[in-house]
Amino acid sequence: MAGIGSSNYWEDLRKQARQLENELDLKLVSFSKLCTSYSSSRDGRRSDTSDTTPLLNNSTQDRMFDTMSVELEQLLAKLTAVNDKMAEYTNAPGTSSLNAALMHTLQRHRDILQDYTHEFHKTKGNFLAIREREDLLGSVRKDIETYKSGSGVNNRRTEMFLKEHEHLRNSDRLMDDTISIAMATKENMTSQRGLLKSIQSRVNTLANRFPTINNLTQRINLRKRRDSLILGSVIGVCTILLLLYAFH
Repeated sequence: MAGIGSSNYWEDLRKQARQLENELDLKLVSFSKLCTSYSSSRDGRRSDTSDTTPLLNNSTQDRMFDTMSVELEQLLAKLTAVNDKMAEYTNAPGTSSLNAALMHTLQRHRDILQDYTHEFHKTKGNFLAIREREDLLGSVRKDIETYKSGSGVNNRRTEMFLKEHEHLRNSDRLMDDTISIAMATKENMTSQRGLLKSIQSRVNTLANRFPTINNLTQRINLRKRRDSLILGSVIGVCTILLLLYAFH
């Protein structure tokens, strides 16, 4: 490959990787907000009796979702290609003296790519689940309206359908609130992730020089994992309690 032996080639690859990572970070935040806004606007669409406005809202948000999904997939593919070129560079002749430092930098970019890929697929899955649930509830509402127009509002079975529908709406609203809280928490953690990784990288550099700091870093990492497990357990218990309350 032309110019693969020059240090400028490596710096160009790092520059491309950082630029793509910044673009991915911004688009993932917007992608996450789109999912949250889709969930938050559902009650408004339900209360609107017009048939045109909900269709327009759904169509617009679906188009935005499809467009952003394609853009994010393209950015992830480009970042993967840059990482592959960086891996080729580390294996090229003449880089053995710097191989340790290069591999450390390459691994950091690979970790970032893995995190962004996981976050994209998770957010995309949440959006699709919300949209599927919305379509299902819309079908139920249509069936209820059809039944009401054919049998009358005072029919006993119609009242049962209405009560069940109200229960579903209340449960669904509670789930929306839970998802909104989770999404807000995730955005906050995402914004802190970059800062924590930068700090951890500097601490690791110092730890390699000073064994005492290395031991302290290991203790901090153990405590951080323990705190993550505790936080995950608390969130899981709260989610289970909310689900039990919603479907009680």
